Amino acid sequence: MVRTIIHIDMDCFYAAIEVRDDPSLNGKPVGVGGNTGRGVLTTANYEARKFGCHSAMPVFKARQLCPEIILTPVRFDVYRQESSKIRAIFGRYTDIVQPLSLDEAYLDVSDRTESGAALAKEIRHAIYLETGLTASAGIAPNKMIAKVASDWNKPDGQLEVKLEDVNGFMRGLRVAKLQGVGKKGQETLARLGIETCGDFQLLSKVEAAEKLGRWGLELYDRCRGNDDREVTVSRSRKSLSKERTFRENIDDVDWLMNVLRKLRSEVEEAVKHKSSQEIKSRVVKLKFEDFTQTTAEKAGRQMDETVYRELLSLAWSRGEGKAVRLLGVGVKFEDEESQLDLL
Repeated sequence: MVRTIIHIDMDCFYAAIEVRDDPSLNGKPVGVGGNTGRGVLTTANYEARKFGCHSAMPVFKARQLCPEIILTPVRFDVYRQESSKIRAIFGRYTDIVQPLSLDEAYLDVSDRTESGAALAKEIRHAIYLETGLTASAGIAPNKMIAKVASDWNKPDGQLEVKLEDVNGFMRGLRVAKLQGVGKKGQETLARLGIETCGDFQLLSKVEAAEKLGRWGLELYDRCRGNDDREVTVSRSRKSLSKERTFRENIDDVDWLMNVLRKLRSEVEEAVKHKSSQEIKSRVVKLKFEDFTQTTAEKAGRQMDETVYRELLSLAWSRGEGKAVRLLGVGVKFEDEESQLDLL
C-alpha cells in the first residue's frame, strides 16, 4: 500500500505566538530569547530573517545585522500550551502522530479516504482558526520527502509530492536540502561535482561506497527518495474508526443508517483484531455539505447497533437539514481524553 505521510511545521512558532499576543509587533523584526547582550536567539520571525537573523545566533550579531530587532523573553509554558492544542487537532485526523518538537510532527494518514493534500489543507485551516497561527505542510509517500516538501512553500503553504512525481522531484533537489548534509558534507560532495540528488544518482552503489563509505550508501538511498521509516507512536491507540466519504452529498438519513451498519461491523471486527484495550465510548461523526462537522459520543463498552443509530440520529439533527458528505463510526478507548460533543 502506498503510504500518505504529512509533515506539519509551524511557521516561526515561538515568534509567531509573541506577535499574535502583542499585535504591536506585527510587521516588525522580532527575535525570541537572548534579551541580554551575551545571549543567543531561540528563533526569529520572517521580518528578522530578511536581515540574516536566525536561531542560535548571538544577540550582538543579530543587532549588528538588524539594529531594529525587538527581543522578547522565552515563554515555554505558553508555547507548550499552544503545542498541546495543535496536537489535539492532529488527533482528530489520525492516531498515528510522531511529534518531533513543540512545533512539528509527522502524521500517517494512509488509511483516510480523503487525499493527503486535502487533509493537510484542512488541518492547517483548523490550526489557524483555533490558534491564530499558520503552519506549512509537506505531503509525500514517506517521511523524508514530506519533511523536505513542508519547507517548500513557507510560510502558510504546502506541497504534495505524489509517488509518480518522486523521481523528478528528487533529481532536481539540492543535496543541501537532505537531512544530515551539512556545510562540510556539501563541500565534500561539491568536490565530487555533486550539487543535486540527480548528480548523485549518476553514481553506482559501489562508487558511492568507495568514495564516501557508509555515508555514501545512506545518500544513495536518500537521493533516490527511498525512506521506509514508519511514523512511530510511543503511546497506545486512543481510538479506532472507519469513515466513508460520499461522491455525492447524502440527504437521506435512512440511507446513512445502512452505511452505518456496515461501518459499525468493520469497526467491531477491527477492534477484535487490532486492540486489547477496553472501549470507553462509542462515536459517530458527520461532515456536512458545507464542511462543518459534528461528533456525537456515548459512554459504554458494548458496540450495539442501536446505540450507533441513536448517535447518528443526534448528529443528523444537528445538521438542521444539511446534506452529508462523510460518515464516520468508531470507538474511543479508556485512556483517551474526550474532545468530542458528549451525548
